[in-house]
Amino acid sequence: MSYTAPSPTLREEMVATLRLAVPLAAANLLQMAIHAVDVMFIARLGEQELAASTLGVAAFGLMVWGSGGLIALSPIVAAELGRRRHAVREVRRTTRMAIWLSVAIALVLMLALQFGEQIMRAMGQPEALAVSAGEFLAILSLAVLPTILSNTLRMFVASLDRAAYATWINLFALATNILGNWLLVFGNWGFPALGLVGSAVSSVVTSCAMVLAYAIVIRLDRRLRRYRIMGNWWRADWQRLLEILRLGVPIWLTILAEGGLFAGAAFLMGLIGEAQLAGHAVALQVAALAFQVPFGAAHAATIRVGLAYGARDAAGVARAGMASFLLGIGFMLFTATLMFAMPMTILSIYVDIDAAQNAALIGYASQFLFVAAVFQLFDGAQAVGAGALRGLQDTRVPMAYALFGYWGPGFGTCIWLGFYTPLGGLGVWLGFVVGLIVVATLMLWRWSQRERLGLVPR
Repeated sequence: MSYTAPSPTLREEMVATLRLAVPLAAANLLQMAIHAVDVMFIARLGEQELAASTLGVAAFGLMVWGSGGLIALSPIVAAELGRRRHAVREVRRTTRMAIWLSVAIALVLMLALQFGEQIMRAMGQPEALAVSAGEFLAILSLAVLPTILSNTLRMFVASLDRAAYATWINLFALATNILGNWLLVFGNWGFPALGLVGSAVSSVVTSCAMVLAYAIVIRLDRRLRRYRIMGNWWRADWQRLLEILRLGVPIWLTILAEGGLFAGAAFLMGLIGEAQLAGHAVALQVAALAFQVPFGAAHAATIRVGLAYGARDAAGVARAGMASFLLGIGFMLFTATLMFAMPMTILSIYVDIDAAQNAALIGYASQFLFVAAVFQLFDGAQAVGAGALRGLQDTRVPMAYALFGYWGPGFGTCIWLGFYTPLGGLGVWLGFVVGLIVVATLMLWRWSQRERLGLVPR
């Protein structure tokens, strides 16, 4: 992908943004499906196995969040392409340093996951559960390196206008994980029945297959191959590595701030009541699925804004941001309408809404889904706003906005309304609304003031 003058019209920008956002959103949804497959197979083994895998996957996900800062690869590569000065060499060196960081981060995280049993004990988990989760994590840790490398390579191919590869590779990974679980969890076709351990092995095989698939498409695609990202792989470029860290650490903290709000709310819901926690889990799954589209639009915004930023095209920056906001917020308006209009239809996908034992769960989930419909637009706006600002290589102030908004007004409201008013779980969800409104407002304000603040090069 290159940036040409004159800069694209709004219609052309919309097309270019859609070409990036749709496959990236589809890849995100498929990634969620890959994890859902593990749950479907492990749930048939029993409650303890499911509980152990839930704890293990949560710990694994928290560790992989540590690589979130590598998202900085996208805005840096996009700006290098937009500048069009020695772009091949610049992109190659930046991607090489991102791969170096991927390996370094993965090795540290893999070592940490070897102490999974001790971590579970420290969290107060029962002995048997801690042992099972520890065994599961010891094997799952081998998936850390290929998972982080896959995420890094996905950012590289997306920045080069090959985002469709991410969709096809994740579809391939989904099929691989289904087959792996079927063979190894229950021992089909003569394979050993490994149970919980078999699902962990399947995840390792799937992650390795993904990174191998990215390596193959990069080698076969002529546009990607010309960058020779593994050429002279041993040569360090410390300035670029520090640049990735400078942009990446705030991005990681921004992601952690929002993810931590929703993860922390689960613990609050557990203190309020079991039925409310179950309703929370179902409603949050629906909201998480809807979020994958604006999340894809945010990544597209980073790339498209980054291209215009590198080309020093202020008008192009404005059009790229506008196209991404229209796409992300427009879709969230659609999902909000669905949640308002047919909450029971949506909930019936996850649980039996006619079963008497699910009555309390359904009652709470429908309330939470109504609140989710309210915050859809703000969730889309803050995601795309953060993505667009990353395209301008502006990450520190958005990080401060996220830390303040989610953990000040947001989590504070969750605690206040959840425990000091009769609202209970509904109050926790209203805290989500407050946090998202504050962060979205701050992100949109900063984007609107980008020229006055000197974020756009002249």
